[in-house]
Amino acid sequence: MNKLYIIKIGGNVLDNETALNSFLKDFASIKEPKILIHGGGKIATKLGNQLDIESNYVNGRRITDAATLDLVTMVYGGLVNKQLVAALQQLHCNAIGLTGADGNMLKAVKRPVKDIDYGFVGDIKPAGVNTVLLYELLKQNTVPVFAPLTYSEGSMLNTNADTIASVLAVAMSKHFNVRLIFCFEKKGVLQNVNDPGSVITHLPKNLYDNYLAQGVFSDGILPKLENAYSAIEAGVKEVLIGDAADLTHNIGRETKGTLITG
Repeated sequence: MNKLYIIKIGGNVLDNETALNSFLKDFASIKEPKILIHGGGKIATKLGNQLDIESNYVNGRRITDAATLDLVTMVYGGLVNKQLVAALQQLHCNAIGLTGADGNMLKAVKRPVKDIDYGFVGDIKPAGVNTVLLYELLKQNTVPVFAPLTYSEGSMLNTNADTIASVLAVAMSKHFNVRLIFCFEKKGVLQNVNDPGSVITHLPKNLYDNYLAQGVFSDGILPKLENAYSAIEAGVKEVLIGDAADLTHNIGRETKGTLITG
């Protein structure tokens, strides 16, 4: 079975022109089929502040009211997505920018209100990935670049980029040997958030559960970890959380960062 790299980029990397350019060069150089999923929360927050749209988070996830939905649709689906696609084209990487609405790629349902009302946030439906079209794009050596937006009944929905990466990894694992890589500005999952050197190189589920109970993890890393274990439990063989600067290492055997395996 052919290898497929599904790579999510976010955090401070998108804000750092030098780091982002270096990452995109490394990403473009990958010979195997690949998919890129990006965030952009910091950019949306910055522009939201200029537009007097306040950002609210619970457990690392953005609350999306109507004004925020317009904001993230513009920022994620427009500004960030097209800048990344343009940069990849310059690197001779034939990329195509997508939201969940494009090509019926990611169908979702608006998250029901339970303890928290997340607003216009989408949860991707079971079998909600258009794997047929995605597979055809990859066969044509086209590189999909996904913004963190899904849709339902004609409405765009904000969806966590880590979740989209995880769902895509699970869906495409029927066709490929998938390695899901979460890239950000840290060297991996840290045992001590104030110590950059405290990387947990291997994080089995029992150790994760223990650390979670102790409150070791910061809010920002929780969505990555939740989605990593969801992917593993659904059949993805490998998930890696690490520094965007280590991407060339992390597509090989001798990885850096935090490796999670089934």
